[in-house]
Amino acid sequence: MTEEHAGRRRRRSLPASSGRLAQPWAQLLAALFGRSRRPWARLLPAPSGRLARPWVRLLAALFGRSRRPWARLLTAPSRRPPRARRRLLPPPPGRTRRARLVWGLAATAVVLAVALDAVLGGAGTPRAVAAPRPLTVRTQSAPVPLTDLTALADAAASGGSPRLRRGTHVQSWSLGMSDGKPPVTLPEERVVRWHADATHTELVVATDPRHPGRPVLTDEGDVEGDAPHEVADGHVISRTTYPPMWSDAPPEAPPPHTAAALSAYLTEVVRPRTDRSTAPLSTAELLDATVELLDHWTLGARESAALVHLFARTGGLRPVGEVTDRLGRSGHAYVHDARGIRRMLVLEPRTGAVLGMEDTFTEDDPGYGVKAGDVMGYSAWLR
Repeated sequence: MTEEHAGRRRRRSLPASSGRLAQPWAQLLAALFGRSRRPWARLLPAPSGRLARPWVRLLAALFGRSRRPWARLLTAPSRRPPRARRRLLPPPPGRTRRARLVWGLAATAVVLAVALDAVLGGAGTPRAVAAPRPLTVRTQSAPVPLTDLTALADAAASGGSPRLRRGTHVQSWSLGMSDGKPPVTLPEERVVRWHADATHTELVVATDPRHPGRPVLTDEGDVEGDAPHEVADGHVISRTTYPPMWSDAPPEAPPPHTAAALSAYLTEVVRPRTDRSTAPLSTAELLDATVELLDHWTLGARESAALVHLFARTGGLRPVGEVTDRLGRSGHAYVHDARGIRRMLVLEPRTGAVLGMEDTFTEDDPGYGVKAGDVMGYSAWLR
């Protein structure tokens, strides 16, 4: 068979009159080796003028004789008229597609800014890492001596209510300090409840009542090294149930409700058994023992009155006036300064019950990044 005959046979293998090729690869071969001056034109369906494949459109656009060949890459417009767009308001003058895009991006940015402000607070609002400010004494408030408050506490305890209850409910702010890092405040709420079978449960929650709903810091959890990290407000740090426990030693044993007996009880709390002197408790020791007591018991009216008598006897607490604590409660404040720390005791004005205690630095400590006036810790007890 001659070469000419072989070529004729190849050409006769293509569909002669349909204008549509059987396979894509056959279309390509026909376009590359056919004798037409515009071989890619054979790839066009005859009546429609639309190209069969995207790559065929590209060939036609590149090699066609149109003055705007790229226009052939566009799909032919539909014959159905476009739907009219509904507008509630007429478009402003000069509104273009680009302008609508710019305005859309701006609106999105505004929404994000508002959302972040709602979650994290505005520029002038303290973040979760901000330490609380020291409690401020109300201007023109008259300091009330502890001796005057003892009379009010005794009168409130005459009815015997409320009664002593085992367990505690305390909101605290503690300062986390480490070398080379700025200090952070770690707020949490702790609730301890005892049951009739001598078991008790302890619930610890990360929360800051000063800023409800905002993220708070904690150094508890499964983060490596327990580094301070943000959690959602109300995040449960721990929920623990303890087996039955019995003890007749302070602070597990019930506290007495007379001043003398309570003083001996608190002495046993803060002084080790091997070095227990008979000297009266110092003001610092009494305050330390009070914190330990209130972390185990919710005092009744009689125990609170006995404790106020001990505060009055130490002579180291100076009345400064009225304050509003971090839970919004009014109280009389009494301060004690020692070793670079000012301790403020806040008592309920009518009953003498302890509302809170605040420790504040009175000297700078560059090693830990603290300054005079920074709050080292604060506890607010609730009934």
